[in-house]
Amino acid sequence: MTEAHNEKAFLESVTQTYVTSESPQDRLIKSLAIRTFKPFIRKGGSGLEFGCCDGYMTTLIAPLCDNLTVVDGSQTFISMARARVPAEIRFEHALFEEFKPDRKFDYVFATYVLEHVADSIALLSHARGLLSEHGLLFVVVPNARAMSRQIARHMGLIDDLFALTKNDINHGHRRVYDRCALNEDIAAAGLQQVSQGGLLLKLLADFQMDKMIDAGIIGDPQVEGLYKMGLEYPDFAGSLFSVCKA
Repeated sequence: MTEAHNEKAFLESVTQTYVTSESPQDRLIKSLAIRTFKPFIRKGGSGLEFGCCDGYMTTLIAPLCDNLTVVDGSQTFISMARARVPAEIRFEHALFEEFKPDRKFDYVFATYVLEHVADSIALLSHARGLLSEHGLLFVVVPNARAMSRQIARHMGLIDDLFALTKNDINHGHRRVYDRCALNEDIAAAGLQQVSQGGLLLKLLADFQMDKMIDAGIIGDPQVEGLYKMGLEYPDFAGSLFSVCKA
């Protein structure tokens, strides 16, 4: 088997355990990412999305671009995404690094993918090469220093903020990021950051956040407060974002 074939097989093996938009928190954090990125996006640009999961994020990105191409190494995820997005969106079944289009893109979205790939710096460098002259790359990764993770360490549930947890491994994560690690990878890929910060101050574990959202304990006013707190205190946010240029 080739290395690419092995990688695609690995991706298919983790699709059953990956968090999808059935999670209220997952839908929320992706919506907040788009809210954060939208001021940087001019109407009418071309878009490229690396990784589609079940297509929820794709449905949020599609209205922002005149045309959108989606690349994913999992045929399962492509099938899930294709069923919920406009028919004109183009899908490519390929590893990100194998995708060699004959065009550049105004906006490249790499949300929750850097923690999955074998070589994160290589992917960022590849993305840089796909940007048009004034193109922007949008990145989101989970945050190793999220308040929920730090609380878990003090509770004795984890020993190391940067260790891969059982859930990380089940979801195919290969690394965890804090702001310093993300900044280092971005710089190593030759990219410049236009903006960076945290998305949603994360108080508790995913399943607890889901329950509180479902129960209305965390409603729109609380979400707004937690969103602004994440921007103010990114090291405690559930996810980190970066807007980059070549």
